[in-house]
Amino acid sequence: MGEKTMYDTIFSRSFSRSDQKKLGYGAFLGCLLITLSFCLVFRPYSGSLSVRFNFVTKRMKLVCNSEKRSDFCEINGGDIRIDAKSSTVFISVSSQESILEENSSRVIRPYTRKEDEYAMSTVRKWSVKPVVDSNATPQCNQNHSVPAILFSLGGYSGNNYHDFTDIIIPLYSTARLFDGEVKFLITNRNPWWINKFQILVQKLSNYEVIDIDNEENIHCFTSVIVGLKRSPQELSIDPSKSPYSMKDFRKFLRSAYSLNKATAIKMEDDRKTRPRLLIVSRNRTRTFTNTDEIARMARNLSYEVVVAEADMNVQRFAEIVNSCDVMMGVHGAGLTNMVYLPENAILIQIIPIGGVDWPARAAFEEPSNDMNLRYLDYKIKKEESSLIQQYPPEHEALNNPSSIWKQGWLAFKAVYLDKQDVNLDVNRFRLTLLRALELLHQ
Repeated sequence: MGEKTMYDTIFSRSFSRSDQKKLGYGAFLGCLLITLSFCLVFRPYSGSLSVRFNFVTKRMKLVCNSEKRSDFCEINGGDIRIDAKSSTVFISVSSQESILEENSSRVIRPYTRKEDEYAMSTVRKWSVKPVVDSNATPQCNQNHSVPAILFSLGGYSGNNYHDFTDIIIPLYSTARLFDGEVKFLITNRNPWWINKFQILVQKLSNYEVIDIDNEENIHCFTSVIVGLKRSPQELSIDPSKSPYSMKDFRKFLRSAYSLNKATAIKMEDDRKTRPRLLIVSRNRTRTFTNTDEIARMARNLSYEVVVAEADMNVQRFAEIVNSCDVMMGVHGAGLTNMVYLPENAILIQIIPIGGVDWPARAAFEEPSNDMNLRYLDYKIKKEESSLIQQYPPEHEALNNPSSIWKQGWLAFKAVYLDKQDVNLDVNRFRLTLLRALELLHQ
């Protein structure tokens, strides 16, 4: 997940008042006007999460935001030309507006995990550059009448968790306002990613995506957003900065995939129907080694049990998840599919040993609140981990996870995420499933 970072930028200026009497009232006003001019160019933001740069003219408005997880620029009005060869978004301005030209150029990597240098190393850089002489810029040969959003499919795309938290949810937040009348310019294009999420892409845009990296044409627009708007929290939308919420996003998903179940079962309302429990299976790491035993115990508690693993067929798995009232799985990307659960459903996260508590909380527990889901977790004991078969009883991996953490993310991942499977103590875990039944009666 990466460590939490804060980016604070504070612009400040101070002026001596001792000279004001000497300068006289007129000089004081002059200083005041100069100060005001500086404030218009360098707009101060004392907040710790974002810095904004404004460049406003009569014909064009450029607003660039540097926030905790992403940088993005919004350009409205004027002549905007996108040249893939130079990775540049040119904005034509008049000579009277050129005073701000040097200060307003920006470099954007349009992916929403900017604090993670490893992820960002695969993301193409784009320059947003106001220019005075439009004749010195590449000439338009493909004009567009609708706005555009330029974003990257680099970074950690391909991991279902990051597909949603880094791309799909930010794309929804950025594009939904256009009601389909917007074109997507994709850099670091992944054809299979677009195919996998084709339904969502087509629901957000009425047009074919443009693989901007391979375009010979100069694409021209009057409105462009470079980068995506993203909440600092995982799998979330900040309602204070967006007209939309995670509730809206989940309604959007249900509409896109024609998911029929809006609300989880309430047991007292329907005594004949058994609640459906989905056990999310995994075939490589953090697998359940006693799935059949777990399913048998759950059926004895009156659950209708479904065992399934997510794959490239998003429609199929979304329908399975949406049909269930309770979903359980070991901490990992598969739990991201909770976005398809009906309202008031229950998510049960199985937390492996190894100090996984903080990533588990940030990745799934906290986001579940905004999704109107009930959350339970089950922390396994050493006896339920396959690591006891790989390490002697006194090994630090079993007794001192912090020593592994100190070796870095890759060491932690190799031990606790890549090598660990789970053999649930069904008698102990039974209490968690009983608690889930209690919640479904409320």
